[in-house]
Amino acid sequence: MTFEAWATFAAATAVLLVIPGPTILLVVSYALGQGWRTALPIAIGVALGDFTAMTLSMLGVGALLAASATVFTALKWVGAAYLIWLGIKLFRAGGTLDATPREDAAPAWKMLGHAWLVTALNPKSITFFVAFLPQFLDAKADFGTQMLIFEATFVGLAFANALGYALVASRARSVIRNPRAIGIFNKAGGTALIGAGIATVAIRSGHH
Repeated sequence: MTFEAWATFAAATAVLLVIPGPTILLVVSYALGQGWRTALPIAIGVALGDFTAMTLSMLGVGALLAASATVFTALKWVGAAYLIWLGIKLFRAGGTLDATPREDAAPAWKMLGHAWLVTALNPKSITFFVAFLPQFLDAKADFGTQMLIFEATFVGLAFANALGYALVASRARSVIRNPRAIGIFNKAGGTALIGAGIATVAIRSGHH
């Protein structure tokens, strides 16, 4: 794997993680209701959940890669189209973050487990990984090494992102409640997704 490929993956991941989704809504709900003490267990749960979903996705992608180069190439095209569709949908989304504060004093292990379940068992997460990961995989390089590097990168950034959201939600609630701020997040994230989809198509077309 080249440094450029890894850097592109890390940058795309960082942008995508910032976009509010079901996992972030859960993080914000706990932080709004119970403060900064929720940050660490929630962030660990999110990281474990992403690790689970990503591992399942990578194994599936690896099986496709081993079975047929043609099918793997087709998956890349479908994945690029899916990223563009997600980007358009996100760009058109409103500026609301419907996170109701959770006032129930849940223990740390329960918050961790809840975050893991929501993140790992979200079908959209696995679908997204199957669409997203092949864009950065080199079919000629060692799959196991790439899997290890991509997972470590994504899980590390997911942990930092969840921790950041929890701390911001507990300390600066007005930002989380601000429709304009969320609207900017959605538009920026949507633009990034559309750009990622178009860029992968352009790069692939250039190779041909």
